[in-house]
Amino acid sequence: MREGTGLGERTERSAGSTPAERYLARLCQGTFLSLWSYPRLFRDQGIGARREGKEIADLIVVFEDDVIVFSDKHCAVPASADTDADWARWFRKAVCRSADQAWGAERWLRAFPNRVFLDKSCRRPFPLPLPDMSKARFHLIVVAHEIAERCASDLDGSGSLMIRSDLKGPDAHTRPFVVGDLDPARPFVHVLDDTSLRVLMRTLDTIADFTAYLRAKERLLRSGQKVIAAGEEELLALYLTTMTEDGEHGFDFPSDGPIWIPEGHWARFMRNPQRHAQIDADRISYVWDRLIETFGRHALQGTEYYVSPGGIESMERILRFMAQEPRFQRRLLGAALHGLVMKTPIDIQSSRVLYPSRPGDPFYVFVVFPRRADRSYDDYRVVRRRLLEAYCAVVKARYPEAQDVIGVATEPAGYDERSEDAAYLDARNWTAEDQTEALRQQEELGILKKINGWHFTAQEYPGGPERWMQLARGEVGQLARNPRNKPCPCGSGAKYKKCHGRWRS
Repeated sequence: MREGTGLGERTERSAGSTPAERYLARLCQGTFLSLWSYPRLFRDQGIGARREGKEIADLIVVFEDDVIVFSDKHCAVPASADTDADWARWFRKAVCRSADQAWGAERWLRAFPNRVFLDKSCRRPFPLPLPDMSKARFHLIVVAHEIAERCASDLDGSGSLMIRSDLKGPDAHTRPFVVGDLDPARPFVHVLDDTSLRVLMRTLDTIADFTAYLRAKERLLRSGQKVIAAGEEELLALYLTTMTEDGEHGFDFPSDGPIWIPEGHWARFMRNPQRHAQIDADRISYVWDRLIETFGRHALQGTEYYVSPGGIESMERILRFMAQEPRFQRRLLGAALHGLVMKTPIDIQSSRVLYPSRPGDPFYVFVVFPRRADRSYDDYRVVRRRLLEAYCAVVKARYPEAQDVIGVATEPAGYDERSEDAAYLDARNWTAEDQTEALRQQEELGILKKINGWHFTAQEYPGGPERWMQLARGEVGQLARNPRNKPCPCGSGAKYKKCHGRWRS
């Protein structure tokens, strides 16, 4: 990738101050990509001439209306013979204090969105606009390290903390290795251990997929239905294998009693041939991730070939459209772009238009434009960018319903060095003059006279039915209405009232 002139402004960010924070930052950048993931942001105390910032949270992700706040805590687990007492001490230090930080971060960001900085001296403002707080969706996450190892040792499981929707408030969290709703009167806080953090971030590795799961989980756990899950990954497996009536992943449990989700769902999901087929099919989707990350890296480093008016905010708006696509849609986009590049001869110009898969989504136009030996590289980039902008305008002229058009241009395969351009057309205020000019450019340049739209059909899980809930539902247990003297569904061998049913009054 050929870098640009470096005329943009470089954005210096923290990488995290501890190994745990740096590990979290790497996971988040892999999932949410660098442009939207920021370790160690600070708030301006606003006291005196010497401004000394205070850390807001360990890591914050800002993407359109979604704000994800991570509070990362490394707290050693006491190792006495009293597991209940060890859990109580650890829970107060590692979970309750981190939750307080997460709640405080949300309060500050809502109250003072313009007083957020990248550095402790509060001289470098946060480079992206925070969302309108009347529309903002906050997702608060506590990452509690070290407990997974103790949990796996004591319970002989994956190490993932058990989830129980009936636990309300910190005083109810007396059962070791079980988490619920830390405070029903405040924003919901997701508590992740090392095991569940790794599983979620590596499985739901787009902002759209990750936040959709968090919203569905929060709705479930605050629905009033009693749900007990052996671990976060077991809940995730059911979510990923269930399609709701609106065609999205979600939960579909019987509503006439408590639900018990035992161990085994995640292991079966990961062994299923359809899951392996999905992973193989998704490999092409990372072409899209790499493209976004390349543009984002140059925006952060100030090395774009062209610096758009508005700087990083302008580029972020373009990339936000591209990054809002879930993994399945990225598979289609990556295949369309990669296929066009690979099949286009080195001396031929070609293009491909992709229609929206859902109402309100953008149109995409991909342009492959060859270099010419009689032109300098700078001239080539100027011509290619103007051509890409013309393609975006012609797409709008051909499809009046288009409101957002995203264009990507690159060379055909075969060059030692590659480069990409991105363009965005906001077509909401399209005029008759714009239409006339677009049609003139279409005629003059001879572009998109005949559009063969690229159509591609695929299954999220190739090789089988999309609705796996028929198989999964038979494996979800409903607790008996009076289970106190029956064996606990966790498989411990103890009576329910002596084990995971101690919460019942």
